[in-house]
Amino acid sequence: MAEGLPGSLQAALTDLARWFEAAQAPAMIIGGVAASVLGRPRLTQDIDALVIMPETNWARAISDAASYGFVPRIDGALEFARRSRVLLLRHSDSAINLDIALGSLPFEEAAIGRSTVHDVGGVRLRLPRVEDLLVMKAIAGRPKDLEDIHGLLAAHPRADFAEARRWIKEFATAAGQPDMLEEFDRLLRLQELGTP
Repeated sequence: MAEGLPGSLQAALTDLARWFEAAQAPAMIIGGVAASVLGRPRLTQDIDALVIMPETNWARAISDAASYGFVPRIDGALEFARRSRVLLLRHSDSAINLDIALGSLPFEEAAIGRSTVHDVGGVRLRLPRVEDLLVMKAIAGRPKDLEDIHGLLAAHPRADFAEARRWIKEFATAAGQPDMLEEFDRLLRLQELGTP
């Protein structure tokens, strides 16, 4: 994916990188873009990011985002963010949707601290470590997230799966969702068996 970003996605990522740099808030790209760069390339039509920012700065962040072409895509975006900790924006020029998770958990802060910068189609983006992206994908747990986990496991056979599993177990226990860990273990077994 890094070699052939669609023009619209590249434009949105370029402006997002500029906005994040100006905001000086701890942030990284997650979701399908990160999974495509770090794992198995797949088509993605939107951008997901994780940002650590105090709630008192959210209104200003929405205002500043407009300078980089990002506008709220729903009425009451700030109120929605306060309820859900997700800011829903759209890049005006490309019509690419942007979901910003407004993180606050120690895991999220640590994951951003461990992230590294990658060149993605000529755009310098901060992406999570594979282990941290595995945890985020396991928590999300949608079919496409499970496919992304499979691709990440295959692309990084020497990653610290035990560390990822410890975090997934912690989140699964806290959420009362043992199937989260069971599904990750199933995908690990398939990887060990070399199943495509």
